[in-house]
Amino acid sequence: MQPVYAERAPKAIGPYVHAYQSGRLLFCSGQTPLDPDTMAIEAAGIEDQTRVVLRNLEVVLLAAGCNRRHVLKTTVFLKNFADFERMNKTYAEFFGDHRPARSTVEVSRLPKDALVEIECVAECPE
Repeated sequence: MQPVYAERAPKAIGPYVHAYQSGRLLFCSGQTPLDPDTMAIEAAGIEDQTRVVLRNLEVVLLAAGCNRRHVLKTTVFLKNFADFERMNKTYAEFFGDHRPARSTVEVSRLPKDALVEIECVAECPE
């Protein structure tokens, strides 16, 4: 088991790593829409925040030698379930014809008042 640190992803805002790899499995911590340069949320709407979250998640995947097509399962945390359809459209555009298993839940609050956070499990190539 080894930790994965992605230089181009936002720094962890707590005592955790970007991901842990165990064999071929990669367990990615949740990513929020933090800009990695400013460590602030600059995207306003759910669509833009979802794009930033997925871009941050992809940076972590790439640091481990994976990509979005290796994602097996995601968990999406939404501040407001009324944003589901717009988040879902942006999410579908990101993954294209790849359809990981997914759970989506509404939560009362996310770090730095983000609208969305996404974590994932991937199986990296040998």
